[in-house]
Order: sequence, then structure tokens, then C-alpha cells
Amino acid sequence: MMIYGTAWKKEQTTRLVQEAVLCGFRAIDTACQPKHYREDLVGIALENLYKEGIKRNELFIQTKFTPIEGQDINNMPYLKEDNVIIQLEKSFKKSKENLKTDFIDSYILHSPIYPISDLVSVYTKMQEFYENNEVGQLGISNCYDLNLLMYLYDIAKIKPKVLQNRFYAQTNYDKQLREFCKQKGITYQSFWSLSANAHILASNELEELSFKYNKSVAQIFYRFLTQINITPLNGTTSKVHMLEDLQIQEFTLKEDELNLILKFL
Repeated sequence: MMIYGTAWKKEQTTRLVQEAVLCGFRAIDTACQPKHYREDLVGIALENLYKEGIKRNELFIQTKFTPIEGQDINNMPYLKEDNVIIQLEKSFKKSKENLKTDFIDSYILHSPIYPISDLVSVYTKMQEFYENNEVGQLGISNCYDLNLLMYLYDIAKIKPKVLQNRFYAQTNYDKQLREFCKQKGITYQSFWSLSANAHILASNELEELSFKYNKSVAQIFYRFLTQINITPLNGTTSKVHMLEDLQIQEFTLKEDELNLILKFL
């Protein structure tokens, strides 16, 4: 129902990933993008967790190939002169090394690549990882163009199973994209779910639901998202919030209550 997001955790990444898993999270999102993620420290956390009895097959590990436009040119997993396929291959190899695994449950293109011919080449190569049983599913992130997603879906041999986007008003909450995902069996993952929607969390509607269910407004909103077929990333650094947010499965919002929140989207 929820994925622990590791962006911007820096030196605290290992501690926080371990804490999240021990609190009950079983899905972890990261990226081979040292600019914003410490994928290597996620790997150390996983290694420590395995020693504590957590099994690899109990965890869903998701990471990303970040194109050069999203990298710190002085700290990235490939060379700037590498062609895009070599960049992908080096990044994928580095992710497996960082995460101490030969199998990535979900491998995502961090953002669309242009020209489109490069996007097709990269996704075709990612399909080879799937066919070689090195990844469990493929996806794309930061894609807000419905036509582009439809094109990728149409040309793909291995259909994308994940769309991970910022969930906010500026993109009209990806209504058309989410409908397409629903039709095609693509999981829509949201990030910035709370931070980009402070106006919703502060609304009278959520405060009333919070009082009714004796849950925080964050719990109400996370539960709302899961009930409208969104899988939110959760990047909290608070153990209290980790435990609270995992309790959202303990209650279910009624249809009229969902509609109260839907009007904001």
C-alpha cells in the first residue's frame, strides 16, 4: 500500500531505511542518482536487515536509471562521454552492486529522454534486463505527457507497470494519466503527496474526518490515495509517523467521504 522513499536522506539513509523496514515497510524506492539519493547506503541498510532476519524475498526494491540531465556531472555512475546505452548499463550494474542484489523488483526510467529515438533505445535495453530475469517490472517516472506514455506503452514489448509522478495541482493531479494507468493495469505511484498538498491537509473536510476516525490528517489522506488506486511514496524521517502511516489499512473511508476529498483534485 505504501513505499518508503529514500530521496534526500543523505547520511541518514541507512538508519532510516532500517527503521522503516523494522516498523513494517516492505517496499523501498531509491535511484542511482548520487545528487539526491544514497543508493549505496540503502544497500548497507539492506545488508544489516538481512543479518537481523529480514529475507530478501520479503522486500520490494525499486530503483531508477537517471539520465545525465538529472545527474551531478561531477558525481554520477557513468561518464558524460558515454552513449546513453552505456550510461544505462553502467547505472544498472552500479545499482545491483549498491543494493547487494542480482534482482531488482522494479526498474524505472527516472525521466523521459529526448530525442524519442533515445527513449526507445533505452527502454528496449531495459526490456533485456527483464527478459534476463534481472528485473521484475519496468516503469517510468516524471512523465506528465499522456501521449508520450501512450506511445511508450504501444511500442513496448514489456509493458510499463509503473508511473511514478509528483502528485500536485499544477498537473491537474494527472487525471488523464491516472485513468490511462487504470485502464492498462499500470500502478500510479505518487510522491510529494503531502508536501505539495498542504491546502488539502488543512481543509475542514480532512480535519473532520481526522476527528471522526481518530487518525491524523496525513493518515486520512494516505488512506484516500490508496482507495483511489494510488500507491504513495512516504519519505518521513519520524518513527512515530512511520508506524502511524502503516496503520491506514485499519480503516476504510466511505464513498461520500472519498468524494469530499476528490473535489479538491
